[in-house]
Amino acid sequence: MRGELTPGEKVKDSDLAERLGLSRTPVREALTRLTDIGLVESKPGVYTRITTLNRRDVAKTLAVLRSLDQLAVETAVPLMKPADLDRLRQANRDFERAVAANDIDAALEADDRFHAVPVTVADNPVLSRILEQLHPQIHRILHRKFSNLLGGRNTIEHHDRLIELCATGDAAAAAGLSADHWSELGGHINQLFDTDKELAD
Repeated sequence: MRGELTPGEKVKDSDLAERLGLSRTPVREALTRLTDIGLVESKPGVYTRITTLNRRDVAKTLAVLRSLDQLAVETAVPLMKPADLDRLRQANRDFERAVAANDIDAALEADDRFHAVPVTVADNPVLSRILEQLHPQIHRILHRKFSNLLGGRNTIEHHDRLIELCATGDAAAAAGLSADHWSELGGHINQLFDTDKELAD
């Protein structure tokens, strides 16, 4: 997700095991899981490689995430308690500090915590499971997006507005705002595909 292994790069379980100080068995198991969630692709006897970042596939993943996040927010808002709102505020404050410090990993971690609040409150195991499977795919793009913290200030302001709507109990407006933010993210990602030579159309 961080790009240490680049899209299209071939990998060998023996090399990874040596690099990570592990035996080959857990590395093989990890590669199998990564294949299941779409971060690695394999052709037996030919190659195992990091999947490329494809504009069309990313757009499709974003469309699904947008709908699922919208459902999570709409379900969660009527159930939110003051402690949940406090978690949203704290995560956004942490995100703002990370943006100011240009700390990409901290920004992503805080953003994850923010969006995890409505998913947790919604308490829908199926929704949580699907989101967990899709997030690693989009995290690769988010890491590139946050590599220069593109749109960081807009994200802070979006989070603030979303918290306000959650606090007033306006589930429909909160869900709509969340969906709009995913659409805006899609625009930023399109800019990355237009300017980043390592990304494929």
